[in-house]
Amino acid sequence: MARVSNTPSSRPEVIQSLIDGVDRYNPDNVSILEEYLATQCTNKECDTMANLAILKLYQFNTHLINDQVVNNILVKALTTLPEPDFNLCLYLLNEQMVTEEPVVRLIALQDLLEQARYADFWKAYEGDDIYKELTAEVLGFEDSIRTNIANAVAMTFQSIELESLQKYVHLKGQALSDFVKAQGWTEANGVVSIPVNKDNEAKTTVLTENIKFEQLTKIIGHSNDA
Repeated sequence: MARVSNTPSSRPEVIQSLIDGVDRYNPDNVSILEEYLATQCTNKECDTMANLAILKLYQFNTHLINDQVVNNILVKALTTLPEPDFNLCLYLLNEQMVTEEPVVRLIALQDLLEQARYADFWKAYEGDDIYKELTAEVLGFEDSIRTNIANAVAMTFQSIELESLQKYVHLKGQALSDFVKAQGWTEANGVVSIPVNKDNEAKTTVLTENIKFEQLTKIIGHSNDA
């Protein structure tokens, strides 16, 4: 099962040195980290540690805050749910930023995804152009969300009605068929079958009752007295 990772396949050496060393607190390096974020937005990777370093610099140097950068960091964090990245980012924002409309809007999307209200997520996302504007700079945002929804579905079901899946991933027709095949699933008669995995397989529960020796002798004694 695929999932959008919050750690890149390869991290540039200069970024690694900034994250590991004391230079991560040097405000002069914020532009390097911001440029790295821009790269993440185009290559569909996410480096949460590097992005948190930007927010930490903003926290101590409020004059450096770039609202668009903050927005893009939060949008990238949404693509890694159910990882806790989004909340980690929120913790580093000041009270004023958390109450601003763009952040409030993204928090609303996070809530819907965390509650597995996928149909409501797409209804909200498609129902207001502001969401497309907020996510515009993060290429592949919708595909990343669908990937994580598919992961959640595969962890929960061995089969699901095609109509339900259509609402979950907001796809239909050939696009939905292609999506199903890409996950390694099969569809027949309106039902999508998902291979058994360690998360969705039925588990046998064995109930045992532990009786101490003293309890056993009392039980036997009561039985003999009867």
